[in-house]
Amino acid sequence: MRRREVIAGFSAAVWAAPFTASAQTPGNPRRIGFLGNSTANLEANLVAAFREGLRDLGYVEGRTIAIEYRWAEGQYQRLGSLIAELVAAKVEMIVTAGTPAALAIGKNAPSMPLVMVAVGDPVGTGLVASLARPGGNATGLTSIAPDLEGKRLELIREMLPDVSRLAVFWNPANAYQIRDEKEVRAAADVLRLPLLPLAVRSDEELDGAFAAILAEGADAMLVLADRVFLHNRERIVAFAAKSRRPIMSAYRELAEDGGLMSFGPSYAAMHRQAARYVDKILKGEKPAELPIEQPARFELVINLKRAKALGIGVPPTLLARADEVIE
Repeated sequence: MRRREVIAGFSAAVWAAPFTASAQTPGNPRRIGFLGNSTANLEANLVAAFREGLRDLGYVEGRTIAIEYRWAEGQYQRLGSLIAELVAAKVEMIVTAGTPAALAIGKNAPSMPLVMVAVGDPVGTGLVASLARPGGNATGLTSIAPDLEGKRLELIREMLPDVSRLAVFWNPANAYQIRDEKEVRAAADVLRLPLLPLAVRSDEELDGAFAAILAEGADAMLVLADRVFLHNRERIVAFAAKSRRPIMSAYRELAEDGGLMSFGPSYAAMHRQAARYVDKILKGEKPAELPIEQPARFELVINLKRAKALGIGVPPTLLARADEVIE
């Protein structure tokens, strides 16, 4: 079965059950919140993995656990009001992905236990004291890894040796992205790869970024790990296809939807693992004492169909290292 069919099956399962399992039942289920950065449809594969993780631990939605879902639709300015809704719903903890949402919970609900998924740099952004002993109300999983952006740029150079200028989508509203963009610059200097940094804070700024790419002549695109870009992946991929520009992304979803390749941790696996943290906290363990987990494995996804459409010959050595090849 192709991976898209598997995701479709997960999505159907997600939509078959209510996204807000808020009705109380005789079992008096434990209530948790899930704060999504985009929409239920765009994060269906991630939610499915999280719910699967809970089921594997014996939880039954509506009977032993109730999940309140809130969706920011790619607008970080909505996070505060959505967090207030979850607090009013009397959830026992909140699960969320990404640095902006995690910081918003720390600001708006500092006493709320928080399970983070795929935060960039929880220590550097002040979310926790250390990975081994977080020391506050937040724990979970981080996507940080040494020289991750450098590895992405090396893959771009290997795939596209003649690239003359690389457009980099980053979000200065995301505290981690400020660090990330500096890492990209440092790696590009080593590789002597000219950059066109594009600061995109919201949906509304994407058209300006697209216009800058055309005006400045950037011939390839790097999309960093920010939920604004994941939320707008259809627009980004459509622009890239129309303008015949290859995309390297932190998210495999962009490669699946028509980008050239992606390299990063498995975000679905991280959501599944987040269920373990929920289970431990519900059983009385303190977030302060639960070490934050770093990714152990990274996935390289190559869209061979897109490469052929763009006339790009994929080096056999790169194909051999790919975890998944889309044909």
